[in-house]
Amino acid sequence: MSARDLYHSLVVKALEKDGWRITDDPLYLKFGDRKLYVDLGAQNDTIGAEREDYKIAVEIKSFLSVSPVADMESAAGQYALYKRILALQQPDRPIYLAIPQRAYVNLFQNEFGELVRDTFSISLLIFDEEDETIIQWIP
Repeated sequence: MSARDLYHSLVVKALEKDGWRITDDPLYLKFGDRKLYVDLGAQNDTIGAEREDYKIAVEIKSFLSVSPVADMESAAGQYALYKRILALQQPDRPIYLAIPQRAYVNLFQNEFGELVRDTFSISLLIFDEEDETIIQWIP
């Protein structure tokens, strides 16, 4: 199992403030002889009567290295792999990439970020580092 992201605890708090219950920390996946761990599994029972027991997976990325492109490559590849395995094993559980607001502004709100997001169909969960809150969900 890999090390937790710098913002792991912050994202847990933000999800809980938003009405989510953390069910898996981490969310364990197995494919063939490989074990994989998505950062979080969460469930929200209050989304609506037609969507009771709504579950999601959340992969958290800080985007703090000296190379934003390397961060983007790593995050997109990991996200795509987890998304595909979840589609096969838990098709009702969408995955979100949790990123700080500054990463969204600096990396995803430009041509390059839009290309990566569109290419990998990345759903985003944008959080505020200071307030420990979720700012926006972008499916």
